[in-house]
Amino acid sequence: MRKSQPLTREQVREVDRIAIEDFGMPGLVLMENAGRNCAELLRSKLSGGTVTICCGKGNNGGDGFVIARHLLNQGYDIRLLVFADPSGLAGDAKVNYEIARRMDADICIFDSNQPTAEIAEALGGADWIVDALLGTGTSGELREPFPAIHAAINASRANVFAVDIPSGLDCDSGQPLGTTVRADVTATFVAEKLGFRNEAARELTGEVHVIDIGAPHMIIDRIRSSA
Repeated sequence: MRKSQPLTREQVREVDRIAIEDFGMPGLVLMENAGRNCAELLRSKLSGGTVTICCGKGNNGGDGFVIARHLLNQGYDIRLLVFADPSGLAGDAKVNYEIARRMDADICIFDSNQPTAEIAEALGGADWIVDALLGTGTSGELREPFPAIHAAINASRANVFAVDIPSGLDCDSGQPLGTTVRADVTATFVAEKLGFRNEAARELTGEVHVIDIGAPHMIIDRIRSSA
């Protein structure tokens, strides 16, 4: 098994870029691998009950849509909360949203002005909440509605499964960018992130698992050796 040395935000972006541009791997394939392997890890934690998947508008949300599809196919009780206008989704995230919609997934759309009480109510009854809101590219001060969403997730009694990184955690520094999701399990892609070494981050990531997305390992080795 390869030793998982941490990567920075820019190194993670470079892995994706090289896999897509130099190796010809479609981004849709990378997202499929990421979401499917997250779903498999999450399944190992489930003992029934409802899984509520919170999705943003970017690729992190796209991973959440893939997770939803695979869990639906396995017969789990799934609810999707989408914190974005579906008409504004693009690329691979849009493709996977449309698949979930056509599978008649239970989807609830929230806008940026949604009252916190309504978000909390939608999260109610979940045994697990999947945080697929914000990814490793997040930096700077968070804007609403994300602080309110994060607070509602943290106030729930559900277990929390973070996709790649807990939303609101800085990938490189490991510092919270305001109200940050507190996860029980984090399924991070390719390698642990540099910020996970920060003691402050360890309280937010919970149990960390490195998830393979199918990118050739020679890319990762090359990036690490050039650092």
